[in-house]
Amino acid sequence: MPIFEYSCRSCHDLFEVLMKGRQSHPVCPSCSSTDVDRLLSLPGIQSETTRGLAMRAATERDRRHAQDRIHERLRYEASHDRHG
Repeated sequence: MPIFEYSCRSCHDLFEVLMKGRQSHPVCPSCSSTDVDRLLSLPGIQSETTRGLAMRAATERDRRHAQDRIHERLRYEASHDRHG
Protein backbone atom coordinates (compact mmCIF):
# COMPACT_ATOMS: atom_id res chain seq x y z
CA MET A 1 0.00 0.00 0.00
CA PRO A 2 1.70 3.19 -1.15
CA ILE A 3 1.66 6.48 0.71
CA PHE A 4 0.95 9.50 -1.47
CA GLU A 5 1.43 13.18 -0.67
CA TYR A 6 -1.26 15.70 -1.57
CA SER A 7 -1.86 19.44 -1.48
CA CYS A 8 -5.39 20.73 -0.95
CA ARG A 9 -6.45 23.39 -3.44
CA SER A 10 -9.05 24.78 -1.02
CA CYS A 11 -7.06 25.27 2.20
CA HIS A 12 -3.50 24.62 0.90
CA ASP A 13 -2.90 21.96 3.54
CA LEU A 14 -0.22 19.33 2.80
CA PHE A 15 -1.03 15.78 3.86
CA GLU A 16 -0.24 12.13 3.21
CA VAL A 17 -2.69 9.34 2.46
CA LEU A 18 -2.14 5.61 2.70
CA MET A 19 -4.00 4.37 -0.37
CA LYS A 20 -5.85 1.13 0.28
CA GLY A 21 -7.11 -1.00 -2.56
CA ARG A 22 -8.99 1.00 -5.18
CA GLN A 23 -9.40 4.14 -3.06
CA SER A 24 -8.87 6.89 -5.63
CA HIS A 25 -10.28 10.12 -4.16
CA PRO A 26 -8.35 11.35 -1.15
CA VAL A 27 -10.06 13.79 1.21
CA CYS A 28 -8.29 16.71 2.87
CA PRO A 29 -8.18 16.09 6.63
CA SER A 30 -8.40 19.85 7.36
CA CYS A 31 -11.37 20.95 5.25
CA SER A 32 -12.80 17.67 3.85
CA SER A 33 -12.33 18.86 0.26
CA THR A 34 -11.65 16.36 -2.51
CA ASP A 35 -10.09 19.08 -4.72
CA VAL A 36 -6.48 18.00 -4.17
CA ASP A 37 -3.27 17.75 -6.19
CA ARG A 38 -1.02 14.73 -5.89
CA LEU A 39 2.57 15.82 -5.27
CA LEU A 40 5.72 14.32 -6.63
CA SER A 41 7.45 12.46 -3.81
CA LEU A 42 11.18 12.02 -3.72
CA PRO A 43 12.48 8.61 -2.71
CA GLY A 44 14.11 8.36 0.70
CA ILE A 45 17.52 7.26 -0.51
CA GLN A 46 20.41 7.67 1.86
CA SER A 47 24.02 7.45 0.84
CA GLU A 48 27.23 8.42 2.55
CA THR A 49 27.09 11.77 0.73
CA THR A 50 23.48 12.58 1.66
CA ARG A 51 24.09 11.42 5.23
CA GLY A 52 27.11 13.75 5.44
CA LEU A 53 25.10 16.66 4.06
CA ALA A 54 22.30 16.02 6.54
CA MET A 55 24.76 15.82 9.44
CA ARG A 56 26.45 19.09 8.43
CA ALA A 57 23.07 20.81 8.13
CA ALA A 58 22.01 19.50 11.55
CA THR A 59 25.31 20.58 13.11
CA GLU A 60 24.95 24.08 11.68
CA ARG A 61 21.33 24.28 12.85
CA ASP A 62 22.34 23.20 16.36
CA ARG A 63 25.17 25.74 16.41
CA ARG A 64 22.77 28.56 15.45
CA HIS A 65 20.27 27.45 18.08
CA ALA A 66 23.00 27.40 20.74
CA GLN A 67 24.09 30.91 19.78
CA ASP A 68 20.48 32.10 19.92
CA ARG A 69 20.08 30.59 23.40
CA ILE A 70 23.28 32.28 24.59
CA HIS A 71 22.17 35.67 23.25
CA GLU A 72 18.72 35.26 24.79
CA ARG A 73 20.29 34.32 28.14
CA LEU A 74 22.56 37.40 28.03
CA ARG A 75 19.59 39.67 27.24
CA TYR A 76 17.63 38.10 30.10
CA GLU A 77 20.49 38.57 32.55
CA ALA A 78 21.09 42.16 31.41
CA SER A 79 17.43 43.08 31.85
CA HIS A 80 17.34 41.57 35.35
CA ASP A 81 20.59 43.26 36.37
CA ARG A 82 19.06 46.68 35.63
CA HIS A 83 16.01 45.94 37.78
CA GLY A 84 17.87 44.38 40.71
